[in-house]
Amino acid sequence: MTFASVILDISTRALDTPFSYAVPPELEGTVCVGSTVLVTFAHRAAVGYVVALGDELGEGLDGRRVLCVEQVLAESAFDEVGAQVASWMAGEYACSPADAVRPLLAPGQRVRVRRGEDGAWELVNERAGAVDDRWASLTPEGAKYEPAKHATRQREVVLALAKGPMRLAELRALVPGVSAVVSSLAKRGVVEVVSRRHVRGVESTSLSSAMAPRPGQLTQGQADALAAIHEAMDARRGDVVLVDGVTGSGKTEVYLRAIEHALADGRGALVLVPEIALTAQTVGRFRARFGMDVAVLHSRLSTGERFDQWDLVRTGKARVVVGARSALFAPLPNPGVIVIDEEHETSYKQDGPPRYHAREVAAKLAQLRGCALVLGSATPSLESLGRCRTGEWMGVSWTRVCMDERPGGAVLPRVQIVDMAAEFRGGGRSIFSGALADALVQVVERREKAVLLHNRRGFASFLMCRECGCVPECPHCSTSLTYHERTHELACHTCGSSWPVRAWPDSHTSCPNCGSRYMAAFGVGTQRVEDELGLLFAQRGVSAEDVDVIRMDADTTRGKGMHQTLLERFDEASCAVLVGTQMIAKGLDFPDVTLVGVINADTTLKLPDFRAAERTYELLEQVSGRAGRGTRPGTVIVQTYWASHPAIRAAASHDRSLFLESELVERSEWRYPPFSRIANICVWGKDVEAVHATCDALARQVREVANGQAGWEVLGPSDCIKSRIKDRVRRHVLVKTPPEARVGAALAACVRSTSVPRGVSVSIDVDAHDMM
Repeated sequence: MTFASVILDISTRALDTPFSYAVPPELEGTVCVGSTVLVTFAHRAAVGYVVALGDELGEGLDGRRVLCVEQVLAESAFDEVGAQVASWMAGEYACSPADAVRPLLAPGQRVRVRRGEDGAWELVNERAGAVDDRWASLTPEGAKYEPAKHATRQREVVLALAKGPMRLAELRALVPGVSAVVSSLAKRGVVEVVSRRHVRGVESTSLSSAMAPRPGQLTQGQADALAAIHEAMDARRGDVVLVDGVTGSGKTEVYLRAIEHALADGRGALVLVPEIALTAQTVGRFRARFGMDVAVLHSRLSTGERFDQWDLVRTGKARVVVGARSALFAPLPNPGVIVIDEEHETSYKQDGPPRYHAREVAAKLAQLRGCALVLGSATPSLESLGRCRTGEWMGVSWTRVCMDERPGGAVLPRVQIVDMAAEFRGGGRSIFSGALADALVQVVERREKAVLLHNRRGFASFLMCRECGCVPECPHCSTSLTYHERTHELACHTCGSSWPVRAWPDSHTSCPNCGSRYMAAFGVGTQRVEDELGLLFAQRGVSAEDVDVIRMDADTTRGKGMHQTLLERFDEASCAVLVGTQMIAKGLDFPDVTLVGVINADTTLKLPDFRAAERTYELLEQVSGRAGRGTRPGTVIVQTYWASHPAIRAAASHDRSLFLESELVERSEWRYPPFSRIANICVWGKDVEAVHATCDALARQVREVANGQAGWEVLGPSDCIKSRIKDRVRRHVLVKTPPEARVGAALAACVRSTSVPRGVSVSIDVDAHDMM
């Protein structure tokens, strides 16, 4: 008899291993690795996922007492390698096995068991599926058919189909009441109606940067990078190549040629991009080179669209997968290369269970699949740079290849630093320095384009009463509320709550503390930048018709397809300014952008985070790279109150060493990554005493483990910086370990051995990026 190892879909750390079930003869051949099955567990029905099949049971198990798999609920979504990746994730990131398996499932699959109104357990099976279109076409006999004179609709249908097959939905729009007419013609053999698979999620773009013309010759840096990637692909060990190329150096062309090599070898490719905003541009380039062999996977697609794209990969109809972080789990059985573009991006770290980092999962997947992993960035993470310095990590080689020139003679933009403190002392009161204001007007005069970065959405950072100093805070979170001028509301960017309000000088405003009407807006958001830019142009005699001002942030891109729509509008304009948050800072390629302005470079620099300087440098270097990518030189103007900071100086001179020298010394001294791993154990709930007691108990458990481990350090417990979110208080414990430590399993054991009361939640974030 065949036995299946089944992971139960029950999110608890207590069930940390698969359970064995027998496969009955009637399900032989149907139950396979990756199948979703129905089993009995603890005297009730349960959903599970098959992760292994075998002819033998584990030691100590009696085959006569093993329960049988009762039903197959969904066909296989992953193979043996996918099961190994899920098992590794569960141990590495201290999550339940079920949480680790879920990213591998088909999009839209929600198969669960719930208790009904009568108290009995019932099965709920919700799955996305394929959609068929019905097509009508004329038969050979139909081409000669002549409808009766009074059969007007038949004649219209025949004339329409004479031009070629049509979907019935399209035909219905042309001819009212067409269904009965088509049925009648089909019975006479005039029309043939067939069903064809309708693939959702295939969209085109008019972005000029989505084209991918093949350059006649590679630069030396591109040739060296491609040679290193080919060597890693041919080795089939999971070797890693870090393509360290300046912005605009042609890294995408290197990816395209590496994928061509993989496809010629009969293999596939996975390509990850950090922002949904980049997907249309990236997909356009890849489809221009590889046609419809490309599938797209990201969260802005509908469930049905994601399923169709996922199914194209599963059935082998698409061998190139492009998408955001989750695309890593596409059912591509034989990749030759995995590409992670802008590998330094924090968006590759999942913030909910399983809290994996895409770079680390990709490295494990590359080892198991025997393919190359390519990491690309103009500002590589310190972890990747450190591994390349040693040349090896976790049994595979790490190679760094530099690309320090732009193709076609383009040069890196000139960066000008503006000290806003000096600007203020000189009488400047605008959010735009004199240099930036003049440069923006000159861009309009030359009919060029500009990008303005400000990494804070809304109109103002907060409202404050000028009489009593009151700053409205969210009643559910420990954060101040952001003012949105267009909608006249205060919004919490943590929990999403909002309240209608008007700021001074509106007569209806009122301080919630003292009743004063002097509630003034402080700070700057992207809405205000957009408004101030309009005022600047009006003062300088620039008509609104002369320049298109486009704002791109989380507020303007909420709707489906809005990222692409706004970028296409910017691309098509003859003269435009794109105002946005960090989503506009990376990867976008518009050759006619000659000016980049950074409204306040200190926004991320002052965050209470040891990575604040690194993120600031990355953001400034990346956004600087949007300028001067064409034939005309680019200029970058960075406004700051901390012009002497190494991150600012490094970005100004395009010299990473100015930042790395001081940053690595500080990281080493305080044992922060890349010289350690950091895990963040967070405890939250509505009961303050229960949260404190649970966090204290967890800290004691972790310290007991740490005392027996060299190089382990435990900090806390203490309140999180965001000490309250959605009416739940939050505390945490930080754990530092050596870089090679397998911390996940140890911390999961600590949580399992701690009594966690009802209403209190605990999360473990290994390699944490957000400790707020």
